Amino acid sequence: MLNLYTSRTPKSRILFEENKNYMPYGVSSNYRYFDPYPIYLTKGKGSRVWDVDGNEYIDFNLGFGVLEVGHANERIIEEVDNAIKEGSILGFEYCKTGKLAKIISQRYKLDMVRFSSTGTEATMHAIRFARAYTKRKKIIKFEGHYHGSHDQLLVNVNPLKPGSKVPSSLGIPEEVIANTIVTDWNDIESFEKVANENVAAVIMEPVAMNMGLIPTDEDFLKAVFDLSKEKGFLVIFDETKTGGKFYSGALGYFNVKPDLVILGKAIAGGLPLSVIGGKREIMELIGPGKVAHGGTFNANPLSVRASIVTLTEILTESSFYYMHRLSEMLERGYREIAEDLGVELSVYRWGPSGSIYFSPKVPRNYKEFISIDFSPWFTYFYTTLAKGVIPMGGFNEEWTVSIKHTEEDIRKHLEAAEEGIRKAKEIKTNMPIDESF
Repeated sequence: MLNLYTSRTPKSRILFEENKNYMPYGVSSNYRYFDPYPIYLTKGKGSRVWDVDGNEYIDFNLGFGVLEVGHANERIIEEVDNAIKEGSILGFEYCKTGKLAKIISQRYKLDMVRFSSTGTEATMHAIRFARAYTKRKKIIKFEGHYHGSHDQLLVNVNPLKPGSKVPSSLGIPEEVIANTIVTDWNDIESFEKVANENVAAVIMEPVAMNMGLIPTDEDFLKAVFDLSKEKGFLVIFDETKTGGKFYSGALGYFNVKPDLVILGKAIAGGLPLSVIGGKREIMELIGPGKVAHGGTFNANPLSVRASIVTLTEILTESSFYYMHRLSEMLERGYREIAEDLGVELSVYRWGPSGSIYFSPKVPRNYKEFISIDFSPWFTYFYTTLAKGVIPMGGFNEEWTVSIKHTEEDIRKHLEAAEEGIRKAKEIKTNMPIDESF
């Protein structure tokens, strides 16, 4: 299968051989590397991207879920062009930051917000806020959930042998993760065992989106909220991904009010911006001489203006209806392909995103996810890539549909996917799966 990729991408190979002398693995993020070498892209427009060999791809990765506005969205370009003429960073607070804070607070029903630049920063600050408010140390996270690359939460993200607590990178001392508790997603009994009066907060992806896309058991979610009230710890929704899948994110979808919420990725139309928001009594602890929060590029004018336009003009409720409809076409198409080809394939869709699993059922948690044989998935991936479709960013990722995708894009995706699944039925492509983010 790899020859399908290498025969089309010789210039990416050349760039990789050069770049790896100056950047480990030739990339700036481990997520961008895959064997035998990463693909190097030159540009994107609408629903498409182009690589250095001139190959055109219909893109359903979209910057790992960032670009629901599409690549090089005309309105974003216009706004950023106007903004940069007035300065890319001003040092003191930008005058339009409060306008964006109000928009986000009203849309996501948050009392107050603070801005950072990345999801990693936001989750790092959020657990600090939780500890300051509760005066407790322990943080519960779920195996298979990803909350950025800072040490305290970089634990059991994609362990090859699930169960025991293990850091997801070299260089993380045991002492750093001593107060991090890991338990199973969608498992009330295992959560009850660790939820006690020593816990400051539980942090979660309210819909798991880093082990494919796994549905949330709403009885489990209710139990988490009930226990948090009983035991006095906070609930943190890491909506870095999920916040852009429905108009008001997962908290609106489930009609719940977490204590703290993190937003990122899609909310700024492709520019770096993240949000930590939540209840007033928690957020008002932030300030000089109290709880630390800072960052040179926080709420820079380019990101702020792009986010205002994204949330008020582009990612409207009608836009979500459109993206969900196209995503439903993909879901239905995959089910029909599996039935026609007699392949054990399960599909789960949530809003504009969805995942496929070469297994008879969608997994409920990470232990079930990692037990799947991924070799058919890699056959499917390299085949669809050779057909000019990026179906998703990796075996543990999902497709995302943007406002720039069309029904014709969906048809071409399914044509490429059908060929990939047909080949996957007969050919397995064994690729290494490493946990190091």
